Amino acid sequence: MTSDPDKLHIVFHPAQTLRIKAAPVPEVTDETRTIALRMIKLMNEAEGIGLAAPQVGLDMRLFVVHVPEGDERSIEDDPPTATAEPMVFVNPVLSDPSQDLEALEEGCLSLPDIRGDVRRPSQITVTASGLDGNTFSLRADGLLARCIQHENDHLDGVLIIDKFTHTSRLKNRASIRKLEKAARAK
Repeated sequence: MTSDPDKLHIVFHPAQTLRIKAAPVPEVTDETRTIALRMIKLMNEAEGIGLAAPQVGLDMRLFVVHVPEGDERSIEDDPPTATAEPMVFVNPVLSDPSQDLEALEEGCLSLPDIRGDVRRPSQITVTASGLDGNTFSLRADGLLARCIQHENDHLDGVLIIDKFTHTSRLKNRASIRKLEKAARAK
């Protein structure tokens, strides 16, 4: 996977790793756990609520999320809209999306300063392995559901700019070009 998890860092669009469908994790190992803990640290340092392995340059189906409780988010909601602590999802599979689609603004740690509306189901079920290697399922609502869908998209090489509403795509066109031009200049 990686020779030194401590050297992992968030990569930015248009890095090629963000566009590749990530490979399944064969088993949860100590290295997997170390990577996940490093990703949680990077997510927290960047003040994000989710981070997927491709965003740190890794070809593996793993993401972390932490949607803290707030005015409209609670772990007590049924289904929950927040998490009590960071969660790790290994080889996640999404199912049972609600039929309603809500357009809400999203940002991404790999697309700094770019925000726009994305339409997503308000509820989703995710089944994954945790760091203990055991499989679990979670039905999520609100921001937690949106975050899980956003991070899962990264595992398939899909970015929010691919899902922006037409208006958001137009609004961000110049910022996206600027980010791509800066990457080419390096």
